[in-house]
Amino acid sequence: MGPDALAQVLREIKKYFPAQQHPELLVGLDVSDDAAVYKINEEIAVIQTIDFFTPVVDDPYDYGAIAAANAMSDVYAMGGEVVLALNVCGFPKDLPKEIIADILRGGAEKVVEAGGVLVGGHTVDDKEPKYGLSVMGRVHPDKVLTKGGAKPGDALLLTKPLGVGIITTAAKGDAAETDHIKAAIESMKHLNKDAAQIIQKIGVNACTDVTGFALLGHAYEMAERSGVQFRFSYESIPFHDGARKYAEERLFPGGACKNQDCFEKSVTFSSSISKEMRTLLFTPETSGGLLFAVDADKCEEMLSEFKSKNLPVWHIAKVRQGEGIVVD
Repeated sequence: MGPDALAQVLREIKKYFPAQQHPELLVGLDVSDDAAVYKINEEIAVIQTIDFFTPVVDDPYDYGAIAAANAMSDVYAMGGEVVLALNVCGFPKDLPKEIIADILRGGAEKVVEAGGVLVGGHTVDDKEPKYGLSVMGRVHPDKVLTKGGAKPGDALLLTKPLGVGIITTAAKGDAAETDHIKAAIESMKHLNKDAAQIIQKIGVNACTDVTGFALLGHAYEMAERSGVQFRFSYESIPFHDGARKYAEERLFPGGACKNQDCFEKSVTFSSSISKEMRTLLFTPETSGGLLFAVDADKCEEMLSEFKSKNLPVWHIAKVRQGEGIVVD
């Protein structure tokens, strides 16, 4: 669902769960975030999330691995570690069993890599394959990361390049180069686990992962909840090879237009940024990187720590007083 439609639906549900009646619910529907967080005791809070989608690539193993990595990313965005996972499946009756097995194996191996345990799931017949995970994670109640909390002066960092959404869309139309597809698949399969551990070690003020609402949609949610403005340097934003090319060819998925319609009113672009590149920044991502705000005096330490672990990270924006998003 698009962000506007989703907000309208959730508005009707929120009234049944007022925050004051659930004091142990640290993050719930009252302030939407990447996952729910429920405090068990003074040392442990449970993170709960679910995500599933139709195939984004041809290979069934890769599809399963990507869907699992994407679902578990919400736990990392909240600052936690993965504990348990359940499969969520919908498969056509005539889909060969070996293909289903490959999808589930891809997901299971990602759960193992995350250090979690796959404990079952639920499967229904469906006309189109759908796969993902319901994931439980854990975090110390005092170390929960949310979208709110960014402060003026903070640096905004991103841990994966953008563009997997438009590359996979181009691939569906046989318009993408093999090397571009391969790089996008590897990026989507890469867990945000190590990045999340570094973030928790050094400390950040706000965090989210970049997925369906694209860079600018998720960034706006962070800025709005923090009461600040994000100012992006377009030249500092990383893209996968091929992403700009396919944007110039206007091979955008439908979700890009939905995101743009919803969030564009809150974004101010430099006149030098083309219409195609603007839409690219509204294009949905799958299993994208972590986007987080860190104190300016910790930025160099953060960059150095990522470099020492041979992990990618980019300083793409600054946090300012004000509201909305600016892209220069």
